[in-house]
Parts: sequence; C-alpha cells; structure tokens
Amino acid sequence: MQIDELLNLASESRASDLHLIVGVPPMFRIDGELQPVASLPVLKNEDIEGLFNQVATQHQRDIFKRELEVDFAYSLPDGGRGRCNACWQQGSVSLAIRLLPKRIPTVDDLGLPDACKDLMTRPRGLIMITGPTGSGKSTSIAAMLNHLNHTQKRYIVTIEDPVEYIHPNVKCAFSQRELEQDTHSFVSALKYVLRQDPDVILVGEMRDIETASAVLTVAETGHLVLSTGHAPSAAQSVERIVDMFPPHERVMAQARLASTLIAVFSQVLVPRIGGGRVAAVEIMLANPAVKNLIREGKPFLIPNTIRTSSNIGMKTLDDALVDLFRRGIIAKEYVFAFCQDADDINKTLRAAGMTGQN
Repeated sequence: MQIDELLNLASESRASDLHLIVGVPPMFRIDGELQPVASLPVLKNEDIEGLFNQVATQHQRDIFKRELEVDFAYSLPDGGRGRCNACWQQGSVSLAIRLLPKRIPTVDDLGLPDACKDLMTRPRGLIMITGPTGSGKSTSIAAMLNHLNHTQKRYIVTIEDPVEYIHPNVKCAFSQRELEQDTHSFVSALKYVLRQDPDVILVGEMRDIETASAVLTVAETGHLVLSTGHAPSAAQSVERIVDMFPPHERVMAQARLASTLIAVFSQVLVPRIGGGRVAAVEIMLANPAVKNLIREGKPFLIPNTIRTSSNIGMKTLDDALVDLFRRGIIAKEYVFAFCQDADDINKTLRAAGMTGQN
C-alpha cells in the first residue's frame, strides 16, 4: 500500500483528513464525519509502520522513537501537502494526516469577514485566530497572509510546527521556519526574530506561558503578530492567555494584552448545504471598551460588548450562524448544533419571521 495513492484517493473524495489505525480500514473525514473506506483492507501494525516510513524522514523517525509521537509535514508529488501526526496507541502506530489545499485560498474563497483583510494592513499589534482543533485556523491565517502577499510589500517570518502552507514570494518576502528542523522552540525563535528585520510574524500556537510572554513582547516592539489558540470563543481566548500566567503576574499580563491586541477571530467549520464546510466566525475587535474589560480582568463581559458593537463590525458566533442560515448556506439544524445560546437564537429567528427550533 502506497501513501501517495491513499492521499490521492482521500483528495478525490474531498476528505480533510486521513486516519490510519490498527484494526480498521483507512478512514477519511469528509465534511466533518469519519468514514471507513470499505474497499480497502483492515490495517495491521506493519502496514501503518510501512506507511509512516514512506512519509517520515530519518530525522522524524528518530524523534518518534525518542518522544513516542511526532508532528511533521509531507509534500505530495502533485504539489499538495499534508500535516502529519504519528503516535503510539495500545502498542501500535497510529497516523493522522490533514490534507491541505494545493492552492492557498483567498479570504473571499473561505467566506471570511472583510476585517480579515483590513486588519492585515495594521503596522503593529496582535491578531488571534481561535477555535477547536480542525476548525480551519491554519487555512484562515494562510488566506490572510496570502492577501497581504498580493497587496503589501512586507517581510514575513513564520514559526510553525510544522510548516503547512508554502507561500511564494509575490509582493512579500517569506521566511518560514519549522520547529525541530529550523529552530528548537517558539520561544527560541522569538528571542532572535527581531534581528531578522520582520514586518509580520506568525507564531503557530500560543501553547504555554513562555510562548505567550514572548508573543506579547514582540507585539509590544511594534510588529504585527498573528497566532492561534484553541478556545471556543473570543472572550475565552483572552481568559486562557491571561490564565497561563501565575496569579501574581496576571494584572501585568492583562495590561500587556490590552495594549497589544487588535482582534480575535473565533471560528468553527459548519457543514454547508450541498456539501463542504464553511467557517462561522465570531469577530471581537479590541476597541477601547474591550481593552478596558481585558485590563480590568472582566473577560466575561466581552460577549455583551460584542453584541452591542455590531455597528463597528463585531459579531457573535451565534449571529454569524444565523447570517449563514439566512443566506441559505447552512441548514437550521447546524445553527443550533454549533450555537452558544439556543434560546437567544430562537428569539432572533422568531423576530425575523423565521421559525425557531422545534
């Protein structure tokens, strides 16, 4: 069994992910649902080890042997790329591969809000893209950088684990660094990044206090910084960043975050009518009211500020879902499946003359 053949079959099936686990056939995730490929045989451990050896370099195999898990990227012969994770489970190898589009999508392709374009022209500050695993955060950031690449002349440094989308140098120049291969850690790369004369810096993930502190430091020096998180809402993104710091440092962390934050986009991928998925995006812009709530340690009041600030472009996740439903892009059942407040959604739909949830 050849991994390239499996990945090509997954791509032809419009799968976002390929899962290889002992005891079941290869499985594709299509429109968010996991589906076994019934035409293929049940996998044995030696099958998966062979497929892993096809995609991993010797260096990556050495890391896997030492750490028992590894993240890395794999380039297909046709130009496509996959983000791979190998781990051990019940004494056997498990392999998951996220398939990335061959072409970097545009902001318009993804149906992202115009703010994703507008805010990329800012000279400094922090932009966060958050959401659950598999919600399209990396693709949204790639689209935003792609927009910048075609409209501005900037030097962009990315620090990723692993590098996912390869950006060509159009108007911008890119330096794309990968953990383990090009640098030891996000913190180590950020320590020296300012000497590289960047205009824009992408930090793959704010996953610990050291990275969070380094990101805030770089944003404070007058650079545009983008990063991702796993919080399910903009307000919780703020809360999680602050909570990374020990209690005696949180007041300072709140002040630093309030002074640097530009916006948080929190998204989920929702099944689209007719197939495929679309991003529903919550938009929190760091206006004076939001900055004040962050500074005072009151992120729980941010959702109300978002609701009352639609006139300047803010939008709750629930409003984004209702908007997609009104435009005939998603079904009503998914509005309620992904919303944060079903009662509020019911009131909104009834007020607009649409039937609420049965």
